[in-house]
Amino acid sequence: MSYECLICQIKSLQQRLDKYEIPEEKRDRIVSDVLKKIAAIDLEKSYSPENTRNILAKLKEHSTVEDPYREEKENANHQLLSRYNEFRELVNKSSDRFDTALRLAVAGNIIDFGPGNHFDLEETIKKALTSDIAVNDSKELREEIKKAKTILYLADNCGEVVLDKLFLETIAHPNVWYAVRNEPVLNDVTEKEARAVGIDQFAKIIPNGYDAPSTLLHKVSSQFLELYNNADLIISKGMGNFEGLMHENNPRLFFLFMVKCPVISRKVGAAKGELVVKRSKKLTL
Repeated sequence: MSYECLICQIKSLQQRLDKYEIPEEKRDRIVSDVLKKIAAIDLEKSYSPENTRNILAKLKEHSTVEDPYREEKENANHQLLSRYNEFRELVNKSSDRFDTALRLAVAGNIIDFGPGNHFDLEETIKKALTSDIAVNDSKELREEIKKAKTILYLADNCGEVVLDKLFLETIAHPNVWYAVRNEPVLNDVTEKEARAVGIDQFAKIIPNGYDAPSTLLHKVSSQFLELYNNADLIISKGMGNFEGLMHENNPRLFFLFMVKCPVISRKVGAAKGELVVKRSKKLTL
């Protein structure tokens, strides 16, 4: 974990205090406690998403707000669902349906209400369809999808989930598991939102057993871990999942995301705003 991730998390505290509607009289003590915990972190042994989860858990202790990003999640899903037929037509009319659906799915990763993230979905989709994928193992991914008997798809954000649905509809694989967060965290997908947009038409849904905005194998449920260990192919969406799994060095694992920060930019060798389709075994850490 980079020191830059800690700085980013500290900068996000104000927004998150507001989202959890923390009373003003409690904020000094909560922020003080959070900063003490942050000061004690061993960066070499820590995961940024786990630290985020721990900060949010502290806020939850003093809040009655169960799902602070509910409105943003619902709006993002509604916005993308209202255009689903438009995106499907775009895929079906393209010369390479797989490539177009993949690009849309990765472009959907821009929908993120994390610290400092401001996005233009329309411009991102346009760029995704016309620009080169900066780190591109999509040919290998296409072949592995054809060979796989079981695919585990690790979900990330709401809004993005709608374009995941289109990608799953396009590849039409008979045995896909779609993994979601165990309970609300930031704007990440839970089972409730996945079912609401119709993911269950194309995949079986499984919670990963933990409430971090990531996939942390030392924290997930035994049921999820068994599926993870036995899947022929794992498709990991988003930077949060990347941060939890980037040290895996597992050829079954492909990362699909848009670069949103300098730390991840340096990790994968792609600029902020560029698309990444990266096979785990090729990571240089």
